[in-house]
Amino acid sequence: MRLLFIRFSAIGDIVLASPALRCAKQQIPGVEIHFLTKMSMKAVSEANPYVDRFHYFDKDLTATIQELKAYKFNYIIDLHKNLRSLRIRLALGVPVLSYNKLSLEKFLLTKFHLNKMADRHISLRSVDTLAPLEVVYDGNGLDYFVPSEVKEPNFFQEGFVAIVIGASYATKKLPLESLQALCTQISHPIVLIGGKEEKEDGDRLTALDPSRIVNTCGAYSLYESALIVSKARVVISHDTGMLYIACAFEKNVIAIWGATSPALQVEPLMPLDSNAQVFQSIVPDLSCQPCSNFGTKTCPKGHFACMKKQDLPEIVRQVDKMW
Repeated sequence: MRLLFIRFSAIGDIVLASPALRCAKQQIPGVEIHFLTKMSMKAVSEANPYVDRFHYFDKDLTATIQELKAYKFNYIIDLHKNLRSLRIRLALGVPVLSYNKLSLEKFLLTKFHLNKMADRHISLRSVDTLAPLEVVYDGNGLDYFVPSEVKEPNFFQEGFVAIVIGASYATKKLPLESLQALCTQISHPIVLIGGKEEKEDGDRLTALDPSRIVNTCGAYSLYESALIVSKARVVISHDTGMLYIACAFEKNVIAIWGATSPALQVEPLMPLDSNAQVFQSIVPDLSCQPCSNFGTKTCPKGHFACMKKQDLPEIVRQVDKMW
């Protein structure tokens, strides 16, 4: 049997889809797993040992479809469900299994704050897609793999707190002044993680205490940053890809929620037998939260209470507890 899984982006969503790949590979005898994603997501997927062949879409979807037609897939497993994946499905003309995206329920939750979301984690819904093939969730959480040749950066041999200061949208990130207060209140060594766009903020945070705070933003690849996370005692992160990579490594996690929320069923998922601790930091009783599936550039209400009112002392208390 040959299966084509489709998940174009983003980092977190691909990690959240990883249990479906693993369970299919381990539970379907002789199965050949193909995975289609964006070329920009190569570093998120290429080291996954449960995938037999990768296909990377860049700009020419027609060329990608022609490439895929060379394979006689038994099923397409559509874990993205957008117009692009629909075009591929129609072009290949093979049976399709697609996951329950809950688009209507997400719309009702973010626009009218009417919670009709299914009580089923997004990763588990991805595995549920494979039910007709008799595949079930194995309880082993998320996967993220780093190639063996990637060198591991070393910081603070006695342990550190990794703080992921970036996110794809501004309303999913703590303001700089809140990050400064958080770094000041945490007594343990800190390694800041983010992209090039976070480097300037990282430099400002490091300036608070250069002997205790290290800024790695923009200096390391995704793989290297993931290895830094894998060595942290505690990971503090916004709703972004590195949060789910931390969960894949079974780290103690503090997830900080702003425009999005755990109600969207994207909260951290750990193996059933994991000893890792998870703390959800969310401002209680905000009628406007969540306001978006993915985040926005500015707060729709203008007050940004979901981040400005975060309980920083409680986050620090949780860090000490997990340490």
